Amino acid sequence: MPVQKNAKLIEKIELVPGIFHFKVEAPEIVSTAKPGNFVEIRITHQTAPFLRRPISIYHLDKENGILEFIFQVKGEGTKILSQRKVGEEVDLIGPLGFGTFRFDNYQNLAVIGGGIGIFPLYELCQEAKQAGKQISTYLSFRNQDLVVLEKEFQAVSDHFSLSTDDGSYAKKGFALDYLKEDCKNHSYDCIYACGPTPMLRAIKAFAEEAGIPCQLSLEEKMGCGLGVCLGCAVKIASSPKDAPDYMHVCKAGPVFQSTDVEF
Repeated sequence: MPVQKNAKLIEKIELVPGIFHFKVEAPEIVSTAKPGNFVEIRITHQTAPFLRRPISIYHLDKENGILEFIFQVKGEGTKILSQRKVGEEVDLIGPLGFGTFRFDNYQNLAVIGGGIGIFPLYELCQEAKQAGKQISTYLSFRNQDLVVLEKEFQAVSDHFSLSTDDGSYAKKGFALDYLKEDCKNHSYDCIYACGPTPMLRAIKAFAEEAGIPCQLSLEEKMGCGLGVCLGCAVKIASSPKDAPDYMHVCKAGPVFQSTDVEF
C-alpha cells in the first residue's frame, strides 16, 4: 500500500553531469517495495511545477530503510529536485505500481537496458542474484559521457556486456545486438528490459519471435501515479483494433509482459 513520506535526504552524488543519485530515509516505503516499483516526488510546495515526478527505484537498502533513486535533469522539475541539499526532506509517495519484475519461475535471466532506463534494473539484478539466479546484463549508452553504474551492475552479473552507440567506450553498437549474438549459443528463460521506447519495441519483437518470455518496464509521463489522471494509457495487445482497450502504466504496470501491450 503506498504511503506518503517526507524522507530525509542523507546522500547526494552527481554521477555524471546532470545525473543525480539520491539516498533518502524511507523505511515505510522500502519495507514493501519490489523491483520495478517507483515513487512520485513532489518537487516544490509552490504552485509550479504542480505535478509530482515519477522516479523509478534504483536500490532498496532494507536493512537500514534507505531508498535510492537516480534521475537525469531534463526540465524545470528535475532541475529543482537536483538542487535539494543533504539534510532536507523529499516528499515521496510510494511504492507505486502493481506490475513489478517477477523472476521466481526462471533461472537464467537476461537483463537489458539503455540510457537512464537502466536504473530500475539494478534492484532486479541484486535480488535475483541473491536468490541464486544466473544474471546476464546488457547495457548501452549513447556515448562515453553518459556511462554510469558500470561497476555496480558488473558486481551483480554473471555475464556483463557494455556498449556505446558511437563506440566511444567499450563495445560499439546496441545492447540488443549483443544479446542476440549470445542467444545463438545460450538459452535464456526470460528477458527483462527498460529503456527508450524504440529499444523496447525492438526487444519485444525479438523476444516474441524467439519465443522467450519478456518483461518490459515502460516509461510514460505519470502525473498522479495512482491511475486517476489517465495520462499514461497503453494499448492492450489482445483488444480489437477498431475498439482498443487500454491499461494505465502507473497502476497496471510499469512492468508488463511484452505480449500484453502494444506501444
